[in-house]
Amino acid sequence: MEEKKYKAIIEGILFSMGESVELEKIAGALGLDQKKTKGLIDEMRNEWEEQKRGVTITELDGAYQMCTRPEIYEYLIKIAKQPKRRVLTDVLLETLSIIAYKQPVTKMEIEKIRGVSSDHAVNKLVEYHLVCELGRLDAPGRPLLFGTTEEFLRSFGVHSIDDLPVLSPVQVEEFKQEAEEEMHVKLDV
Repeated sequence: MEEKKYKAIIEGILFSMGESVELEKIAGALGLDQKKTKGLIDEMRNEWEEQKRGVTITELDGAYQMCTRPEIYEYLIKIAKQPKRRVLTDVLLETLSIIAYKQPVTKMEIEKIRGVSSDHAVNKLVEYHLVCELGRLDAPGRPLLFGTTEEFLRSFGVHSIDDLPVLSPVQVEEFKQEAEEEMHVKLDV
């Protein structure tokens, strides 16, 4: 089969599925190895970028999804119902960053780090589809384990959890000192 035909099949699969599709599944459908399939997808992404098409192919942790290009969004909302804007407060961002870096993690572990109850924050993040339940910890009480979702990757523009910025030990110490100073200021008031 010629390359043009393979690309048409990939485009059809990604368009029809609507969600991300693992590279392994695309390669299996084409009857090609994953390396060749990834090469075809990368070529398509580059061609679409050069042509400034209205859609793009986004990689999400070894899976691919057809998405509207960000610069098209303002025109899209003129036709479609404007989606509800989710506001990520400092509390939600703090909780989300703990989950992203520590996953899989329990609410108790999150609360130990934050020092306050995190029920509301975790529930909101689940509602926003940024976090999901990954299962239960094999421990007394069988607490739920939480981790990030593909929506998290899409929203923050990262391909994989491995692409998250790495904090240096110096930064961690600075954050600890800032938190301690905040606590002293709050206690003195």
